[in-house]
Amino acid sequence: MSEQNAQKPASSAPRGPMGRGGPMMGRPAEKAKDFRGTLMRLSEYLKPEKSSFMIVLFLSVASTVFSIVGPKIMGKAITKLADGVLARYAYFIQLYSATEKKMPLEVINELKRQAIPGFDFGYIGKILLLLVALYAISALCTYIMGYIMSSVSQNTVYRMRNDVKDKLDRLPLKYFDQRTYGEILSRVTNDMDNIATTLQQSLTHLITSLITVVGILIMMLTISPLMTLIAVVTLPASMLITVVVAKNSQKYFAEQQKCIGELNGHVEEMYGGHKIVKVFGHEEDSVEKFRGINERLYGVGWKAQFMSGIIFPALNFVNNIGYVVICVAGGLMVAKKKIELGDIQAFIQYTRMFTQPIIQVANITNVLQSTVASAERVFEILNEEEQVPDREDAKVIEFPQGRVRFEHVRFGYKKDAPLMDDLSIDVREGSTIAIVGPTGAGKTTLVNLIMRFYEVQGGRITVDGVDIRDIKRGDLRTLFGMVLQDTWLFNGTIRENIAYGREGATEEEIINAAAAANADHFIKTLPDGYDTVLNEEASNISQGQKQLLTIARAILADPAILILDEATSNVDTRTEVLIKKAMVTLMKDRTSFVIAHRLSTIRDADLILVMNQGAIIEQGSHNELMARGGFYAELYNSQFAGPAIA
Repeated sequence: MSEQNAQKPASSAPRGPMGRGGPMMGRPAEKAKDFRGTLMRLSEYLKPEKSSFMIVLFLSVASTVFSIVGPKIMGKAITKLADGVLARYAYFIQLYSATEKKMPLEVINELKRQAIPGFDFGYIGKILLLLVALYAISALCTYIMGYIMSSVSQNTVYRMRNDVKDKLDRLPLKYFDQRTYGEILSRVTNDMDNIATTLQQSLTHLITSLITVVGILIMMLTISPLMTLIAVVTLPASMLITVVVAKNSQKYFAEQQKCIGELNGHVEEMYGGHKIVKVFGHEEDSVEKFRGINERLYGVGWKAQFMSGIIFPALNFVNNIGYVVICVAGGLMVAKKKIELGDIQAFIQYTRMFTQPIIQVANITNVLQSTVASAERVFEILNEEEQVPDREDAKVIEFPQGRVRFEHVRFGYKKDAPLMDDLSIDVREGSTIAIVGPTGAGKTTLVNLIMRFYEVQGGRITVDGVDIRDIKRGDLRTLFGMVLQDTWLFNGTIRENIAYGREGATEEEIINAAAAANADHFIKTLPDGYDTVLNEEASNISQGQKQLLTIARAILADPAILILDEATSNVDTRTEVLIKKAMVTLMKDRTSFVIAHRLSTIRDADLILVMNQGAIIEQGSHNELMARGGFYAELYNSQFAGPAIA
């Protein structure tokens, strides 16, 4: 499962010294094996959105330009205010000086008759209105850009999700057998969400941050190349501190994540086996192990937090030194009339803004690593070898009889380790075939081959004389009905679960199928009858009742060939009797393959196939096999003959 990046998105970066964005500390992002190749492939999915990207780029430039020219324009207003203040100050100083020096009354009166210098509020007002307009346009561009990127990200992930869904439909069963459902689900959900979030947020921030850095640098240079040099000189020192601290802290964060995983695993394991731990008196051992993991977690957690905490004081020191130098140099330049006072204010504001987008770019780069890793996991599904496609001229068995033949079949899950070699079986229509044998003998494999979940590697399997490879998989599987040991019912009504066996089934057909499966009675005793809603785990009915519903579903499907895989192994004796009666009804006039470990359930089978290590070592009726005294007789006797008690 793809792990979520522990670092926050760049948009929520904490404020650093002087208003700059502080670096973000956390465990390293998951990295892709082939970053460049995966990124190029991901860009192929973005090609249909090329026009939208061009619009976003234009809007990003416009938004950034309107935003960063604001301080420079605001500096004009500050300069005009400063000029007004200085003019008023000069006037009052002149008047005070004339009075103190007892200059002629005419001179003093002339000074008093002069208008007191004021502020050019008209000019300042125009500046303020211009700033409001600029920031409003910038905000509007940002809003439109976010709206477009939402569409871009969702359209891209929509196409990817459809491709993955179509790919999963074409993958062979062995792909799902070799992986956990959680892993596959994580790739389809978590990794997809990670890609969508990055495309919608981080990619926009990356574009904006890069343009902002360039724009701010240009604006700083237009004010003063000297002060720009001072501001840029402090940047390498800040980045050096960030890199050194991050390099040392990441190993502690990685160890912290490992300890958290161990702690969670231990707690889950102990609570899962709570009764066993108490029965065998291992409470103290469990507590001691927890204490050891917890102490290690405390140690690495303290170091990780300390290392990530010292970076801000260090950056504060460097940045504030640069801030002081800029203020001193700017003050001297204002005194020498080389720049205006408002330019100092604008430059300081640019200085505060300059580091933040750089830190954002660094953080987004880390996020991109995780995103590309997620995309790589998704593309691994798309790269998987697909099952052999159905033939274009596929045959259709219109009136299936249910005769099945294995002709010299060869198969192995690994090509260099064959499980079956030269397997031949001839099953007549309407007969009941029991398949028995120890675990790993190949019983379920036999069924998987019949239903073409796996492809034979030699020989062929026929149904009514037609090679199953000449039949479309969907058409082939409509010939079969299955009742498994592990019942599968979905979140819906009982009526919907039974009707799942055949599309378009009528109410009468559903009830008749339930009655044939001996399920109608218990269904009617439920408060809502056939409208009773089963929860996601179908835990609001018993295991035996669930099994009866799956049998009713198979009866409604009315298949030509039936597969029963240990359908009575998880129920009590009384429910087993009901299920057996339902199975007799279900198996009537159908070819039935019954996989069984409880040999008492298959004594009446027409033919018993005894399998071991992928081969059929014995076959015949129950009486015939018992008379031979071979492998089957040993299996049967081992279940019913207990050891002698002295």
